[in-house]
Amino acid sequence: MKPSEIRLSIALLTRNRPYSLNRCLQSLRSQNIQPFEVVISDDSDAQWTNAIKEVADRWDCRYIKGSQRGLYANRNHAALACHGTHIRTMDDDHILPPGHLQQCLDAIAIDPQAIWTTGELGFIDGKFYKKVTVANQLSASGTGIGITNPDNNWGIADGSTIYPRLIYDRGFRAIEDYNYGESYLEFGAYLYMNGFRSRCISGAYIEHYAESETITRRPVSMYESRLYSSICYNLYLQRNYCKFLRYLASYSFYLGKHKNLLFYVPDILAKVRSRWEKSTTNL
Repeated sequence: MKPSEIRLSIALLTRNRPYSLNRCLQSLRSQNIQPFEVVISDDSDAQWTNAIKEVADRWDCRYIKGSQRGLYANRNHAALACHGTHIRTMDDDHILPPGHLQQCLDAIAIDPQAIWTTGELGFIDGKFYKKVTVANQLSASGTGIGITNPDNNWGIADGSTIYPRLIYDRGFRAIEDYNYGESYLEFGAYLYMNGFRSRCISGAYIEHYAESETITRRPVSMYESRLYSSICYNLYLQRNYCKFLRYLASYSFYLGKHKNLLFYVPDILAKVRSRWEKSTTNL
């Protein structure tokens, strides 16, 4: 693919935060090079819809209603609404530093078939928290671990990843079962098993302005997603039955307070098997 043939779509998710969205889009439209399109998928409550639409119109973006089925369902929904050759995820609490989109396009031109991720400067309630130079990838525990090979990994930066459109055209989707947690990392591992590799854009990062309420919450769905992702990792990506049993026991101890494990564990094992056995048979 020639650089002139690359069309970068931005799949931007928003919910109930018009001020944050406006700040995000201001940084995007200040870039020295602009994307092919910006699609804003709005999962807001009804009272925020008009304000979000006004911000989208102000910055010449295409507005669509969100899926209203959670974050990861909305990721899929927004991506499928894009028309570019490549789809870059983005959230309304992000700010792009100057030159960021140029870095993205330069990376795509090097390897158009790769999934590209960036690093992050994290802020909580406006105060600097930490700098992460590269994205995380799925680990045996079902959580993220730092990437050691920037040019061949299964990393995903949930709100700052570039996917070739081919991935969605071939029917691959992030799982939508969990509203919160690290299940987005499973998508990177799943794609890796299906022949797509992730690469890191050297020196590229976004500024992420999170809220402490979001960072510190620990809903049941977070532990569910970790158990699911851990099973995927230990039974299929890097098979290790000892670690599978270890993390199954660990997460089941917590989830047993909220779930009937007699039915829940067989159900989640069936979900993993249904999705991942297709990957292993295609290798």
